[in-house]
Amino acid sequence: MKICEKEVSQIGFGTWKLGGGFWSPDYSRDKESVEVIEYAISRGINLIDTAEMYGGGHAEELVGEAIKRFNRDDLIIVTKVWPNHLMYEDVIKSAKNSLRRLNSKYIDLYLIHWPNSSVPLEETIRAMEKLIDDGIVRCIGVSNFDVNLLQQAIHLTKKYEIVANEIEYNVNNKSAEKDVIPFCEKNNIKVIAYSPLARGSVKDNEILEEIGKKYGKTPVQVA
Repeated sequence: MKICEKEVSQIGFGTWKLGGGFWSPDYSRDKESVEVIEYAISRGINLIDTAEMYGGGHAEELVGEAIKRFNRDDLIIVTKVWPNHLMYEDVIKSAKNSLRRLNSKYIDLYLIHWPNSSVPLEETIRAMEKLIDDGIVRCIGVSNFDVNLLQQAIHLTKKYEIVANEIEYNVNNKSAEKDVIPFCEKNNIKVIAYSPLARGSVKDNEILEEIGKKYGKTPVQVA
């Protein structure tokens, strides 16, 4: 599968809870966090997913540190703008701040983290297309968008395409199969699944455990 003209590994590396939590940085495990990102890349994972909210931006800083010894053009760095920052100038500011923290010349894929009904989507999309024009971002997308919002986003883009929708999808939550995933497939929008292990709960899934016994795998590996 390709995203932003690059081949993407089937498994990506998510950085939620690395470097802190909800807008709160934690520097106590920085060395370990950088090492685990480096290890993931060395094992063939080239999609790294982060966000300005993760650790108040510190997760992006950790990603920026970890990717230093790798060829940047081999990687797909995904980051996201928080819904409180979806006004035009705020989007531009957030993207530039993310770029600085990532210590990169560009962001591969920039996503609207969550929709915000109090901000016109047209204004946000206009800012995101400007980011592509300015070379800050290569591609734009969304996260946690339903079909109605996806239709609006597609309609509002003037020059570029919505290339991805990042959604929760795992064996415990398949609701996206009803309409969101079929819509994305029909409109050539790549689906990026977050929480594929259902925040760790798949390890207790009895069905996955039975399947795993048959093939010598753990429930997590089966999921």
